[in-house]
Amino acid sequence: MTLEVVTFGCRLNIVESEALRLQAEAAGLRDVAIVNSCAVTAEATRQARQAIRRLKRDEPDRPVIVTGCAAQIEPSRFAAMPETDRVLGNDEKLRPESWTMLARSNSLGTAETAPADKLVVGDIMARSTMRAAPTGRFAGHTRGFVQVQNGCDHRCTFCVIPFGRGNSRSLPAGDVLAQCRRLVEAGAQEIVLTGVDLTSYGRDLPGQPLLGALTAQILRELPELPRLRLSSIDAVEVDDTLRDLIATEPRLMPHLHLSLQHGDDLILKRMKRRHSRSDAIRFCDDMRALRPDIVFGADLIAGFPTEDEAMFARSLSLIGACGLSYVHVFPYSARPQTPAARMPQLPGDIVTERAARLRAAAATAQQRHLDERMGRRLTVLTERGNTGRAEDFTLIRFASEVEAGRIVSATGHASDGRALLAA
Repeated sequence: MTLEVVTFGCRLNIVESEALRLQAEAAGLRDVAIVNSCAVTAEATRQARQAIRRLKRDEPDRPVIVTGCAAQIEPSRFAAMPETDRVLGNDEKLRPESWTMLARSNSLGTAETAPADKLVVGDIMARSTMRAAPTGRFAGHTRGFVQVQNGCDHRCTFCVIPFGRGNSRSLPAGDVLAQCRRLVEAGAQEIVLTGVDLTSYGRDLPGQPLLGALTAQILRELPELPRLRLSSIDAVEVDDTLRDLIATEPRLMPHLHLSLQHGDDLILKRMKRRHSRSDAIRFCDDMRALRPDIVFGADLIAGFPTEDEAMFARSLSLIGACGLSYVHVFPYSARPQTPAARMPQLPGDIVTERAARLRAAAATAQQRHLDERMGRRLTVLTERGNTGRAEDFTLIRFASEVEAGRIVSATGHASDGRALLAA
């Protein structure tokens, strides 16, 4: 038996999985399986439960520890599973003492443990400061990830994540810089700043040093860092300093992933989003005027309650109106405790069909993006598996073996629908 970490969901969960793996190993916890769950959709929760059953079926004597957003939101449901040995909350999973306690536990893996005794889950809403998830450079990875923010103060009607992550909290700039410095010293060629609501960074800290100020400080104090990238942002929260940096700083990568969710104003209001369709289009147009090489990705939800065909059509057309190159499509999924779950729901087959149409439009947009870059010289950070990412996040596949962790020039001569193929 070995230590195995199974991760579902967002980039943030991947970062935290590395942190908890290191903490579990440091505590001497070896022969366990850890499931870091996601709650963004019902399907994500179902997959976590399926993984728990599979892990216990494959190795019955190995304890299974469940954590993550789904475990935080529905702890009793996971504790009631006979395959689960412990349920750790989202705050508890980042405490070294949690893993030390588990390593010393005499009851871990005991079949007779009552569900209530499996729970190590606190009140995430009571957390007012951020617990850092230092991970170092991922083994074999050429970029490093630094979690600078956690939680969310907004209450979009479809989203259950605040109940799993708590309110917005930020990591002080000094702690962020220390993690970035360690990553650069370890050889990372690119650092990605991550968070649940990344552009809310700093609003809870003394003096409110916003994301733009943090980004400027990282670039200023780490001149040896070749590339800095932002994960998903909310366009309405982009501050003036960040806007200026995106426009003028070549080391800040020209790729923004936007939390848009929909393209119809009435649906956006029912989602309790803070932007309109015109706001989204204007932001993309303005940023493209400031930095012509910038590329946009976005999240879009298909089949939100009350969405009719005309509303969906406006969302579908947003891909072209914003000039999106990458789209992450979510079929709407009713989540517990959310207002949208109490709205009139669409039939499942309509949700599935609209999600498929969105994905088809997204594939066309991505192919157009690839075609536009065919034959251009791109600056690429090479990764494992003879792949790499250009500055605008274009995926490159190399025909011959390349060493990971190098910044090289490459030219695409063909594409496979997802990547450019380079010699």
